[in-house]
Amino acid sequence: MNDKSILEGLFRQHYGKMIHLARTLLHDDAEAQDVVQDVFARLLENEYQMTGNKTEAYLMSAVRNGCLNHIRKMQLRERFKHLQPLDEVEDSRPIEEVLAELDRINAIVDGQIEEPQRSIFRLRFDEELTFQEIATRLDMSVGSVYKYLRQCINRIKSLI
Repeated sequence: MNDKSILEGLFRQHYGKMIHLARTLLHDDAEAQDVVQDVFARLLENEYQMTGNKTEAYLMSAVRNGCLNHIRKMQLRERFKHLQPLDEVEDSRPIEEVLAELDRINAIVDGQIEEPQRSIFRLRFDEELTFQEIATRLDMSVGSVYKYLRQCINRIKSLI
């Protein structure tokens, strides 16, 4: 949209509704303003042809999508903040203690876990297959693989 006067008109007509939606979704004035400004910046850079009554719907959808993308990015940043690189994780237990715990887990899996949980556990942790690979190999859905593995892990935790 190259005509700046049309863009100014759209800004004056729809900015209030757009900023209200962004503030409602983001709960932050500065972030809401950034999202709305990004929508208008994209309009200025690109050749969008909006006609009649679809203009407001397009602008509101663009703001909503911009807010949702912003929320996803923020959630991802928060999740990464809480992750520790594997090389920083310290297990101060002696190696013998760790190996003994692994032996206990293997004994529980072999002696007290029923099929198909046992096979799924072995495929996931011994062969390091993905959920999809396990599902294909055992001819079941990925959801079932996840459910059975979760049951197995919960059972192991309760027995340790």
